[in-house]
Amino acid sequence: MLSRRAFCTCASLTFASSLASNAVHAADACAVMTRERQQSVSPDDAINRLKEGNERFIAGKTINCDLMAQVKGTTSGQAPFATVVGCIDSRVPPELVFDQRIGDMFCARVAGNFINTDIIGSLEFATKVTGTPVVVVLGHSDCGAIKGAIDHVKLGNLTAMLANIEPAVKATKASGARDSKNKVFVQAVAENNVKLGIAMLTKKSPIMKELVAAKRLRIVGAMHDLATGRVSFMA
Repeated sequence: MLSRRAFCTCASLTFASSLASNAVHAADACAVMTRERQQSVSPDDAINRLKEGNERFIAGKTINCDLMAQVKGTTSGQAPFATVVGCIDSRVPPELVFDQRIGDMFCARVAGNFINTDIIGSLEFATKVTGTPVVVVLGHSDCGAIKGAIDHVKLGNLTAMLANIEPAVKATKASGARDSKNKVFVQAVAENNVKLGIAMLTKKSPIMKELVAAKRLRIVGAMHDLATGRVSFMA
């Protein structure tokens, strides 16, 4: 058995080691994403960084950085390691739910996180020109845009915007009513909207298709749960 002194010494060393490890992790997370750092991040590494960040977010252990230092550090250029296509919903800010900082991510946001020509062009810039190794199409639970598309809402320019989500509505089989009150149907449409978006990126963009074939880019889908904050990546 350990003596009291030996136990305390062991505990102190373990605590000190943990602090040192956390300090190193924080320093790495707060370091500006340079071109050199970006090029050392593989598509799988990028996804793991996002997963780890979401786990910190859920656990309430987000890393605090000197954001003004990052502002100054990214003045001369940017080299984000990830790109996210997300919804404009105020409860799903990608930088926060993935615990990332200034210069780490490109974020393209539109109600319903659908894919169109403008989004594709933005992603071609992010991937081909700037070198981002991963694109995440991020949907979320209880999405108002998804509900609007399901209920065929008509309102100004919103009508044309929601038409982008219609393919997902039509592709989704319902168990029960095909309306926004059916939560299971709403979730299924949101997930299909993500899947159709992923397929469209390589179908409509030869540039990204080539990057994926060369294994320089991964395009993945994910869903954010508003109730828990957890992001679940699709297989």
